[in-house]
Order: sequence, then structure tokens, then C-alpha cells
Amino acid sequence: MIDPEVLEEYEAKDGYKALKRIAEEKISQEQIIQDVLDSGIRGRGGGGFPTGMKWKFAFNSKNDEKYIICNADEGDPGAFMDRSLLEGDPHAVIEGMVIGGYAIGATGGVIYCRAEYPLAIKRLNIALEQARQKGYLGKNICGIEGFNLDIYVKEGAGAFVCGEETALMASIEGERGMPRKRPPFPAEAGLWRKPSNINNVETFANIPWIIHNGPQAYAKYGSEKSKGTKVFAITGKIKRGGLVEVPMGMTIEDIIFKLGGGIQDDKQFKAVQLGGPSGGCIPKHLIHTEVDYDQVNATGAIMGSGGMVVMDETTCMVDVARFFLDFTQKESCGKCTFCRIGTMRMLEILTRITEGKGKEGDIELLEELAYQIKDSSLCGLGQTAPNPVLTTIKYFRHEYEAHIRDKKCPALNCKQLLTYEVDPDKCTGCTVCAKKCPVQAIDGERKEVHFIRQDDCIKCGDCYSRCKFDAIKLS
Repeated sequence: MIDPEVLEEYEAKDGYKALKRIAEEKISQEQIIQDVLDSGIRGRGGGGFPTGMKWKFAFNSKNDEKYIICNADEGDPGAFMDRSLLEGDPHAVIEGMVIGGYAIGATGGVIYCRAEYPLAIKRLNIALEQARQKGYLGKNICGIEGFNLDIYVKEGAGAFVCGEETALMASIEGERGMPRKRPPFPAEAGLWRKPSNINNVETFANIPWIIHNGPQAYAKYGSEKSKGTKVFAITGKIKRGGLVEVPMGMTIEDIIFKLGGGIQDDKQFKAVQLGGPSGGCIPKHLIHTEVDYDQVNATGAIMGSGGMVVMDETTCMVDVARFFLDFTQKESCGKCTFCRIGTMRMLEILTRITEGKGKEGDIELLEELAYQIKDSSLCGLGQTAPNPVLTTIKYFRHEYEAHIRDKKCPALNCKQLLTYEVDPDKCTGCTVCAKKCPVQAIDGERKEVHFIRQDDCIKCGDCYSRCKFDAIKLS
């Protein structure tokens, strides 16, 4: 709605009015924190911890040096929403950080943003300089005596683990991005071992609206335990992908079918993976689940920063688990043994199953490893990495069993478990399949029904993709 590089356009949409109100009415730090608590807003970065409570902890930590930090480094599909906010409305994030900085008594601020977002970084730096020139950053901000705060952008290298707050702070300090033991928590000893508060992009962007319109106005939206609105990034087998902002408490069904337009090619909805690479898969029979922190967590998934990957009947859930675990395994920082090695062992088992080499006991071994990894990892990456595996086993165990016992993929997705056969009723004997087969595994004379020798077939799929008469069938 605005030009993000023009401060006056943000101001025309009530921008910085919340900050000015704090200055004009001399609203205390305690009252700001209480308003945030009363609004019911919970962290939009994944854990869903009450934002006001987090601010209160940092406020109560007495120190002459404190930091307010914005985590703009989340790497799941929901991070597209964070990037869009930074690119399209950077001043909202900055104003939210300034208000948060005032509330906790911060003396410095950092926006940790992945370097892969060059436009976001450019517009953030433009907005920060504009805010300094207008007195929204710097010394005695908006005339508030003694409130001195500046914010700078720290570019990250895109490590997924740096979405975890202690790893993020280590990266800002110039160390390798690896999580630290807690306690002490960041509110007591965070950046440079000083009291710090970290929230994500969407959380900060909500703060000015709450202060300007009042906590009760914000709390009118959402469900009983999850207030306000949430932005979701919908992707996958959906007709209309993109970003949607909905009140907390809307059902998954309404988001996918009313806002997303339903499933591509009108196929059957199968599951939605919610919460990013380490989120869980919610099946069709739970499609009426409301998107609030408690209900989503009850399914085994997590809210994350709002990524929704929609899947249809052609999706193999074992392969989905393998795909997401491959990502988290590569992104593990390696500090915790169970995360470093356990996820690798799980990935090896899943890969073996999708290749038709699964064996009895693999499912139980996956579950055993998953719970050990969750219980033995320092940070949220390891604690949630097994979620795609655990939820797919919970809701789609029959697919795992079909892969292991029958050597079949019910979704006809895993290449090594497919059987290519010629349908004699449709084959015209055109010989195209035989000519294109790279291993000459197809026999048959011209204008006669052809035959695929299964022992020689390498399951490349060339015959299936090239047949113009749909005479090659999969099973």
C-alpha cells in the first residue's frame, strides 16, 4: 500500500504514531509491557512464547547495557512472509523494535537478516537512515529524555540453525553459529552476555498497531489462547499460492480451500506440512484443526513462522519425511551428537525405505532415534527435526509398511518401487518405447503389443513419459 522507501508514506498510514504517543503521554515501560501482555500476542517465530512475558524478563534484568534483536533469518517457507514485510513495510518493524527497546531499556539494536535478501537489506538501511534523520532513532528519541537507541543490520550467511536465538547471537558476535546452553537465558545473558530480547519480524511489526489501537482491539482477533492475526505462506499443490493474513483460530480447511482455492487439478487433499522443514504433517482427517499454537502442537506439528506446504494424493509421505530430514540434517551445526549423527542415521533409513531396501524394525528404529534426538539436542533445530518423521509415521504408518513389506509406494512416487507394464488394450505397437528405452528392456514387433522385461528395467520412466497412448501403466 505504500512506497517502502518513503518515510512520509508510512507516517500517513499512522506510522510512528504509537511511538509519538508513548513520548507525548509519557507512558511508562511497565505500562507498555502490560499492554503487550494484555494483547495476548505470542511470538510469531515458532515457539509461541508470550511476547509481553519475554519483554518483562528482559526489563527485570538490571544492566546498563541491553539489546533488542530482530530475527529475520528464518529459513522455512514462512520466511517469505518475513522478507515481504522487510521489503514492503520496513518502518513497521523498526518502530516495533524501538518500542520494544524502550520497554526493556535497550541501548542497542540489531536486525539479523540473511544476505540472500538483498532488497530487504537495502530497504532496511534506507529506512534506518530516514528514522535517524527524523529522530525516531538516536539520542533522546521523540524527546524521551535518556532514551538513546540505534539499530544496525547484521547480514547472516543463511544458516538455518541461526534462526535459533543463541546461535544467532553467537553469529552476531563473530563466532560460529552454534546454540548455547540455557540457562542463562538471553533475557539475563544474551548478546555480548548482556540482557537481550529477540523477536522475529512479524512479532515486531504487530507492536505499533497494538500500542496505537490498544491491546483490547488486537485481542478481539484470534482464538481464546492465540490472539491477533497470522500471516501464512501457502505453497505446494495449491491453486493459489502466496501470502495470506488470517485471524488466529481459522481452520486449515478454510485457509486451503477458501483462500488457496483448493488443490491443483482438483485432486484429493492428503496432508499439509506446517511449521517449516522441522514442522509436522497434518492429515486430511484433521483438516478442521484451528491454526492456533495449542491445537497445532497437539497434532505433532508446530506453527513455525507460518509455512504451509499442501500435499495431494500423489505425494509419498515417506519421501516427504526423507526430503525434510535431508534439509535439517544438512543444516545441523553438529554440536550435539544426537542431532549430528542421529539425523544422519534417520536419513539413511528413510532413503533405504524409499529405495525398496527397507526391513522390519525400521519404523521402530526411526521412532527410537527421533525421541532420543528430541530429548538430547540443545536447540530447536534438533528438538523439532524429527517432527516430519514422527507425524508421518503416526498418521501414514501404512505407507511405511507398504514400502517395507510390499516393496510398493502407494502414491506411485518412489521410482525404485515402481513397476512399469504395458497395457495390451492400449498398446498400438508404435515401437517408440522400445526405441527410447536406454537399456533395450522392451520387446515387441511393430503393430504388436510390446512387453517390458522387469529384470532388465531400470525404472527410468522414459517409456511412461514418451508413450502417446497411455499404454504404459504404473503399479
